[in-house]
Amino acid sequence: MLKYLKFYESRGITISKAEGQYVWDVEGNKYLDFHTGHGVAFLGHRNPHIVEAIKHQLDEVVSLSTSFNVRIRDEMLETLSRVLPQRFEYVTLLNSGSEAVELALKIARKATKRRKIVSFTKAFHGRTLGALSVTGNLRYKKFFEPLLPEVVIIPFNNIDALDNNIDGSTAAVIVELIQGEGGVNIAKQEFIKALRKKCNEVNAVLIFDEVQTGFGRTGRVWAFEYYNVEPDILVAGKAIGGGFPVSLVAIPEYIAKTIEPGDHGSTYGGNPLACAAVKASTEVLLHDNVPRRAFAQGSKLIGILKHTLENHKLIREIRGLGLMIGIELRITPGNIIRCMQENHVLALKAGATVVRLLPPYLITEEDISWGVKVIAKCINEELSRKTITRTT
Repeated sequence: MLKYLKFYESRGITISKAEGQYVWDVEGNKYLDFHTGHGVAFLGHRNPHIVEAIKHQLDEVVSLSTSFNVRIRDEMLETLSRVLPQRFEYVTLLNSGSEAVELALKIARKATKRRKIVSFTKAFHGRTLGALSVTGNLRYKKFFEPLLPEVVIIPFNNIDALDNNIDGSTAAVIVELIQGEGGVNIAKQEFIKALRKKCNEVNAVLIFDEVQTGFGRTGRVWAFEYYNVEPDILVAGKAIGGGFPVSLVAIPEYIAKTIEPGDHGSTYGGNPLACAAVKASTEVLLHDNVPRRAFAQGSKLIGILKHTLENHKLIREIRGLGLMIGIELRITPGNIIRCMQENHVLALKAGATVVRLLPPYLITEEDISWGVKVIAKCINEELSRKTITRTT
C-alpha cells in the first residue's frame, strides 16, 4: 500500500470532523483546538461564510491563469483594500507562506539591485530554499546547505547589531514581529523603530513576515500596527484564506514599477477559489470585528494562565499578544503537549521549550477555563513525575 511521506511527527489520532474551535476524532472524542493547523484555522474550522463563498465559486470558475480577468479577483481586491494600508497598492496571491517569502526576497533584490539579505536568530520563514536561507534555526538548514549566498543572521531584538550589519549592500531585512516557531518571541518597540530607521538610511527594503501574526490574531489586523511602523513589503498567509491554502505579498507603487512580466509566476497563485476564500475571510474579519475579539479573549486567556501558573516551578515565562501565546518551560514540552491531547486540548511546540497556543477567535469563556484547567493539570503532573523520578 502506498504510504504518505510525512514531515511532521504523527499525533496518533484521526480527525473526522472540525467545526469552529473544535475537532472530533473517529471515536467521537471532542478536542478544543489550540493548534489550528499551525494557526491556519484562526477564523474557525469550516467558517460557514467562507465555506459558502468557496462553494459558490466552484459553480462558476475554478481554474484560471491570472493572464485572464475574472470577477472574483476584482471583488477580492476591493474587499482586501479595506484592511491594508493605503501605501500597498499592489497585491499578488500565492499558495503558502514560504512561497510568499520567496517572492518577497526576489522583489527586494530586483528593486534594489543588491544581494545581501539580513534576518534574525530564531526566525522561521519557511522550508523552501530561499525561505530556509533566512530562517535562523540551524536545525532546519544543516542538511540542505549551501543555501542562498549573502544572507546574514543577526541577534533578534539587538539594536547594536543593526548598525554593524545593515549597510549599503543590503537588499532587504526580513523580520517576524512575533517569532512563532522560534518561541513566541515578541519584538521590542525600540528595536523595530531602530530597524525601520536603519533601513531608511541605507535604502534597504524592510519585509514584515506576518504569515502567522497577521489578519487579526494579535488583536490588530496586522501586528505592525502596534509599532506605528509600516514595512516596504508585507507577507501574509495562514488565516487570510480561512483554511484555504493561500498567501499574499503586498507592495507599494515604487517597488511594483520595478517588476516585469516573467519575474515570477505561479500556476495556482491568484486562482478563483483562493480569491473567493480571501474575500470571504476579509468579510468575516470586518463583520465579526475579529481583532477586537482576539485581543479580548487573548487577554483573558493570558491573564488566567498567569494567575494560575506564573510562579510555577516548571515555568519561566508566559507571554503573547492577542491569541498568539507561549508558555516557556524549564523543560522540553513534549510530555505536556501529549498530556494535553490525552485530555482533549490540542497545542503545539515552539522553540525548544515553549508550549504554543494558537486558538481561533471564537473561543469562549468556557473554552478558556477548559484549556487552562488542562494545561495546569498537565504541568502539575509533569512536575510530580519529575519529583518522583529524582527521589527514586
